[in-house]
Amino acid sequence: MPTTRFAPSPTGYLHLGHAYSALFASRAADGGTFLLRIEDIDPIRCKPEFTESIFEDLHWVGLKWPEPVRRQSQHMSDYTSALDKLREKGLVYPCFCTRREIEQEALKSGMAPHVEDGTVVYPGTCRHLSERDRTRKSAQQETVCWRLDVKAAVRSAGSLFWHDRVRGKIEATPEIFGDVVLARKDVPTSYHLSVTVDDHIQGVTLVTRGEDLFASTHVHRLLQALLGFETPEYYHHAILMDASGHRYAKRDKSATLRELRKQGRKPEEIIIGT
Repeated sequence: MPTTRFAPSPTGYLHLGHAYSALFASRAADGGTFLLRIEDIDPIRCKPEFTESIFEDLHWVGLKWPEPVRRQSQHMSDYTSALDKLREKGLVYPCFCTRREIEQEALKSGMAPHVEDGTVVYPGTCRHLSERDRTRKSAQQETVCWRLDVKAAVRSAGSLFWHDRVRGKIEATPEIFGDVVLARKDVPTSYHLSVTVDDHIQGVTLVTRGEDLFASTHVHRLLQALLGFETPEYYHHAILMDASGHRYAKRDKSATLRELRKQGRKPEEIIIGT
């Protein structure tokens, strides 16, 4: 039976879109195991009060999960270990560029500056640095980020595919993202690395998430191959929209489950609506 998970970041209160995704994952478990994971690698935006509210909101809509809940902030050594394996294979390199420098270099080189999710594609500036220059820059700069050399990684991994329950067999083309960050300057991991490691450690066999994250799976499939992980099945569901046709989002201050609870709304209304 499947093992699924719902993995919110505690950077705000859950809204109806989150409720839809959590309930979707729970139903997709279909008698298997539904896990809750807290993706709190961002030390600035993630707050304890948001984590506690996540537990309260999900219990309110009737969801249950095994304890203890995995919190990414408590498992940094797992991500560091995975990064070390990639470093030993010569597939990652230190990057010293600022965001502004990346944008300017991408435009100068004539590259398309963004992939479909709005992320700036890194032009590979630091990939070409000599060991001497890397040593010099490391001495001048206290922190660096670590990037995946995606071309070398693809050569190492070969042709890769995954199965999505909506779109079927998908060929992985992680090159569309360029050399993604695997460890940030302020945190020893990134979304791509931590979610790949977590799904493996937790034995997730069916990843359910919104179709807005579909493209990220290209990168995750590559990391799975490089790290020797099994590949789960994927189910990218539609994004829940409000009455005006806009997706629910924290940044748009969408109505939260916390507010709905305070208004006296019943969980049955939320479940029927999702």
